[in-house]
Amino acid sequence: MSTQTLLIVDDEPAIRDMLRMALEAADFRCIEAEDIQEAYRLVVDERPSLVLLDWMLPGGSGLELMRRLKREDLTRTMPIIMLTAKTAEDNVIQGLELGADDYISKPFAPRALIARIRALLRRASGAGEGEKIQFAELLLDGVSKRVFIKGQPVVIGPTEFKLLQFFMSNPERAYSRSQLLDQVWGANVYVEERTVDVHIRRLRVALQVPQADNSNMIQTVRGTGYRFSARDYS
Repeated sequence: MSTQTLLIVDDEPAIRDMLRMALEAADFRCIEAEDIQEAYRLVVDERPSLVLLDWMLPGGSGLELMRRLKREDLTRTMPIIMLTAKTAEDNVIQGLELGADDYISKPFAPRALIARIRALLRRASGAGEGEKIQFAELLLDGVSKRVFIKGQPVVIGPTEFKLLQFFMSNPERAYSRSQLLDQVWGANVYVEERTVDVHIRRLRVALQVPQADNSNMIQTVRGTGYRFSARDYS
């Protein structure tokens, strides 16, 4: 059994049961709460590795609990994934801006959620930077800091490498330019948002090689930003 403990916060027993069974099958230890008071007590007592937090809860919303956790020094860096039936862009942005590390909309596939959890835990622990990540014919080697397409090395700059590494570690999720700046350049570095567009163009050019064109994996999401997707590649 994994030493990583996940806290499931949801007022619907059926959802908690479904999540617990899926997560325990993936070797996570699960603890549960049905309201924000019980959830906060478990956070303090158990120090979970990650919190799965429903938006709508009795006695206060998940956002209220998240604000409290992000204010306190001991819990500020605890990863939080919002589970929500609210899919409107404004609601999603509100959750992310208040401190959620990720979100997933109900109904969701347990396998997709587990993949998100593992990716977030790797980021939170600083692991994964030396791993190899592959989608179809595109391979990123975190140790050698090299990228390959069909086994052939790609000429790529250091910032484009970091950008691609972040995208490949977090596929199928749209990120705003400001989120990409925080994740790739760093929260304390001042860079104009249009700089992201410049490096996205450079990254797409780097992925256009004679043996294959993988530039379409970097997709523009109208009104939001960019995402990495390899769904059309096999």
